[in-house]
Amino acid sequence: MRAIQIATLDGPQAAELVELDEPDVADDAVAIEVYAAGVAFPDALQSRGLYQYKPELPYTPGGEIAGVVRSAPAGAHVRPGDRVAGLTMLCGGMAEVVVLPPDRVFKLPDAVSFEAGAGLLFNDLTMHFALRQRGRLAQGETVLVHGAAGGIGTSTLRLAPAFGASRVIAVVSSEEKADVARAAGATEVVLADGFKDAVKELTGGRGVDIVVDPVGGDRVTDSLRSLAPGGRLLVIGFTGGDIPTIKVNRLLLNNVDAVGVGWGAWAMTHPGYHQEQWAELEPLLASGAVAAPEPVVYPLAQAAAAIASLEGRNAKGKVVVAVR
Repeated sequence: MRAIQIATLDGPQAAELVELDEPDVADDAVAIEVYAAGVAFPDALQSRGLYQYKPELPYTPGGEIAGVVRSAPAGAHVRPGDRVAGLTMLCGGMAEVVVLPPDRVFKLPDAVSFEAGAGLLFNDLTMHFALRQRGRLAQGETVLVHGAAGGIGTSTLRLAPAFGASRVIAVVSSEEKADVARAAGATEVVLADGFKDAVKELTGGRGVDIVVDPVGGDRVTDSLRSLAPGGRLLVIGFTGGDIPTIKVNRLLLNNVDAVGVGWGAWAMTHPGYHQEQWAELEPLLASGAVAAPEPVVYPLAQAAAAIASLEGRNAKGKVVVAVR
């Protein structure tokens, strides 16, 4: 089978298209013919050995896929021929065939393409967990999201209204990315430079109920200042590079929370949680209440460029590679 392989920790450019043997299929596993694979920020970090999970070299990147079931164990919730999305979690997705346990395979609605399906799981399940479980998003609240033109950002813009938000403010670094955020459903868009003052004006001085922050860096203090009383800062990642320090006295001043969002860690300690999430998300996608993402698609042979677009923070929306 064709697959992407990384043999050295020299960054995204180390990703090469190779021929590998298909994986063995255990009796209790689902074999999937992959049509598209998602690209996520951990793929860029792993390619330089900077992620907390360090796969043994050489390895195949890719944590999420979409395709067609080739074989499945008796009694599984999917059957051969079913269109599905799946989670490898961190490695192995950028290949023509993957083998997964049934609890990490999800039936894909007919209305969702393979490319969109490959870009769904990491971001949408993360944001479902962030907004519903950790952020306690309530009906009518206002959400602000940093990095709004990226994968997590556009997922927030798509999902937050379906979960009750009445207003979603997008923070972007350029006017070009503002167009991406508006297309994904932003109520308002502000530039990262001076966002605190812009948010204060937009909210009449009240602030927002939730800040979604996958960026980190030097904006965390102004994010806390942008919260309304009782607001929550959701710490999701650090694509900006620097892990910020929070002076906890700021949490006291306005009775606000800084909340860690570790979706993968939560799922590991809560068996069945992925399927619980999908049971809530799948009907929204099937009905059109939540639009599927419109990813940027690279051919498999250009996987290095796809990963590099996340490292360089110039990706607009979700990025996937077309495998077939």
